[in-house]
Amino acid sequence: MLGDDEDVFDSVTWESEATAPVYDAHDAQHSGPGFRQSTTDTNEGPHDPKWEGYLITSVKDPVKELAETKDAYVSYLVQARTNLPVFSTPNPSARRRFQDFVFLRDHLVRDFPACVVPPLPDKHRLEYITGDRFSPEFMERRRLDLHRFLQRVSRHPTLQRSTLVRAFLESTEWHVHMHQHIAHPPGPEPSPGIIDNISDTLLNAFARVRKPDERFMDMREGVDKFEEGLTVSERLYNRIRSRSSDGNPESGEDLTADYHDLAVAVQGLGFLESGITDQLNHFSNTLLEFSALLRHTTQTTTDPLLVHLHSLLSYSHANRAVLKLRDQKQLDFEELSDYLSGVTAERDRLAAVISGHAGSTGLGLGAYLKDRVDAIRGADDDRSRVEKMRKLDIKIKELQDAVTTAHETSDAFSDETLREQSIFQFAKEAEMKEMLGNLADGQIEFYKAAMEEWERIIPIIQRIRVDV
Repeated sequence: MLGDDEDVFDSVTWESEATAPVYDAHDAQHSGPGFRQSTTDTNEGPHDPKWEGYLITSVKDPVKELAETKDAYVSYLVQARTNLPVFSTPNPSARRRFQDFVFLRDHLVRDFPACVVPPLPDKHRLEYITGDRFSPEFMERRRLDLHRFLQRVSRHPTLQRSTLVRAFLESTEWHVHMHQHIAHPPGPEPSPGIIDNISDTLLNAFARVRKPDERFMDMREGVDKFEEGLTVSERLYNRIRSRSSDGNPESGEDLTADYHDLAVAVQGLGFLESGITDQLNHFSNTLLEFSALLRHTTQTTTDPLLVHLHSLLSYSHANRAVLKLRDQKQLDFEELSDYLSGVTAERDRLAAVISGHAGSTGLGLGAYLKDRVDAIRGADDDRSRVEKMRKLDIKIKELQDAVTTAHETSDAFSDETLREQSIFQFAKEAEMKEMLGNLADGQIEFYKAAMEEWERIIPIIQRIRVDV
């Protein structure tokens, strides 16, 4: 579980007129946590996120299209309010289907590999097999998942300004933009480099960074603790849900069903006690109301909490993937550097042999065996060695350029990852505040309603007179 000092949410503030961009009151009430914009903050560090404005999005109104055909699908109304200069209107809107969200997410991952792109809900659900994917309950759950995905994208200072997000939110010819984006991606296509030509014996999936950066080690440790806390919380609330309202009275752990059974028993007792039948019926009705209140709280508070916990865990996995990719960039640099050292040593060895010095002496068993094999093959003459040196010189030049590029890429990716961690930390804290706030509001509403129900029955019970 997270320690008391791991995640402090006091720093997560709502928009205020002093710090937020100017927009109307309707925007302000929907801004929520996570839309803080640091366009005028002069104390920003080199790795702090920088916003150019706000983007507030919503996904609503799921509609079944082509309802009577085999090509039926669900479309969602996507709306936004923004002051970003890349948008042509401050209130873009469009209807998009789930596949459009998938395209957006896949290409954001490809176009912005250093960004933490939020995940989408899994498409492979039981509802697709059973044919219930058009049920109102499923469409509403998916709408909420897509709403949360788009909110996370709009809270990201880089993703919110991308041309693909702009087209997704306001284009009336989205399919044209999709084809254009595939044909002409915003960045250069990755070309096979020297790192791709190194054998699998040199680069393997189990290699580890030899000089780990403590900053990223601390980040991974923080991610581990955060995910552990989410996993434990999810497990505990699943247990709470199953014991309070799992919908299976035969399990013996359904508190909602127990209150319902108790109400039936009290009502039956009322028929036997003619003098207090009315009071017992009122008490039975209160038990039924409380049972319904428990079920309502499960549906409106506990279930959304469980969905949000699982979604936040998937979001953290996406953040972990970026940290892993950063390690891979550093590993590429380290492996290329080692490869360059080996090729340089081989070139120096051949130069020593040509100049009359011992070729493999002191260079280890491998160099000695290589000399013996070359001697057997008749390739140990000076002419062959000179040709090998020429080829090695070319390879060394290529490797030097590749090492320089890999080093610059690794450093740039590390800097971008530091910014991404600041963005993710801010988004995580905002979502935690929102999630826990909704939980607290739901519990307050439940206990207020429960108190009203029980206080209403007290005067009725007090009217019962017992003759001694």
